[in-house]
Amino acid sequence: MGKYYYKKRAKPNKKKYLRLTSGLLILIGISIILYALLPIISWQIYFQPVFASQDITLSIPRANIVELARNSIDTTDYTKAENWFKNFNPDSKNNQTDTPFYTISVPKIKIEEAVVSTVDTDLGKHLVNYQGTGIPGKNGNAVIFGHSTLPQLFNLKDYKTIFANAYMLNDGDVIYATLNGVTYTYRIFKITVVDPENSSALVQDYDNSYLTLVTCTPPGTTWKRLIVKAVLEKI
Repeated sequence: MGKYYYKKRAKPNKKKYLRLTSGLLILIGISIILYALLPIISWQIYFQPVFASQDITLSIPRANIVELARNSIDTTDYTKAENWFKNFNPDSKNNQTDTPFYTISVPKIKIEEAVVSTVDTDLGKHLVNYQGTGIPGKNGNAVIFGHSTLPQLFNLKDYKTIFANAYMLNDGDVIYATLNGVTYTYRIFKITVVDPENSSALVQDYDNSYLTLVTCTPPGTTWKRLIVKAVLEKI
């Protein structure tokens, strides 16, 4: 007589799946929190000590530090320069030029011959000489916009990271602008951090030739604007 064996089918281990799901949700939650806090962490580690040592004029009070995290997830398209200072309406006639592009180099932060456009505002492809501001070599203020990100992500060939190390610049550092075969040397004399609504960086001073770099700060956020102003030294 044959013997029959019955094997009890194993029931799905619901507790195991529940633990895995819970663990995954916890990891996602921690990732979201870290993403929100990353700008604060990077500010404390990288930028606050540097800015303090340079005696840069800041507008980042400790009481508003939570605002930094909130602005780190701003959905505004900052690859378009016109979205940076929404209340500024430039007169494009002020910076008409026969040269649609020129280059700048900033040795201190390893930028070499970065392309600057005078005819469009796409910061994903190049730096932008903001419409309505000056042109290098002429009296006025040439205002150049560029993206920043965390320093460890800096890539000279990626214009979305081009100004990641701009926070390291000091008074006295030089910026070279090459336009129509002529290289102009600008020396930095003023660095400030302002609110996004503050468009003073775009003001035109015609007593000399100025060049101003503008980027977001702390890098990796859109909370404030880092303004680096330089004056023409020699040709």
